[in-house]
Amino acid sequence: MKAMKIASIITGIVLAAYAVFALIWLWGSTISWATFIKVSITAAVVVVAVLGLAMLYREYVEEKEMKKDGFLD
Repeated sequence: MKAMKIASIITGIVLAAYAVFALIWLWGSTISWATFIKVSITAAVVVVAVLGLAMLYREYVEEKEMKKDGFLD
């Protein structure tokens, strides 16, 4: 599915950016603890939301195709 591919790319970018951010925070003390926690929570929410929406879209499209093919009433 195209939606899952796009969601995977977005999730990969967010996770890679977060990994770089975490390494910067770990090795340098330029960012406060509160900001790090906020960015961590934000990254987690974005990843879960993107993957969740992609899965919902995929299920909708698959169900629509199954109805069209006569497998569902």
